[in-house]
Amino acid sequence: MDELSLVFGALADPTRRTIVERLARGNATVTELAELFAISQQAVSKHLKVLEHAQLISRTRSAQSRPCVLEAERLDAAVGWVAENKQVWADRHDRLEQHLARLRGER
Repeated sequence: MDELSLVFGALADPTRRTIVERLARGNATVTELAELFAISQQAVSKHLKVLEHAQLISRTRSAQSRPCVLEAERLDAAVGWVAENKQVWADRHDRLEQHLARLRGER
């Protein structure tokens, strides 16, 4: 699977998006992340594995804990793809508006 598909696939789930949003504010342990949800710590760990596979997060060693760290640069490809395609659709919308304006002028 390509990098962009891994990133979008990982971000497709609202729980994982919430985890990414939380980690954007700073590192957190699995226990801290689990407190955000009404799901088990084991379920949160499964979501973290998906995010790790997409390389959106990593885990570091800090004494006895293993905090999760957001790897924000991995979002760059997704951000770039969205920006590029947003421009494509904006250009298409502009051309459609021009075409409709011409059609209205012909009537």
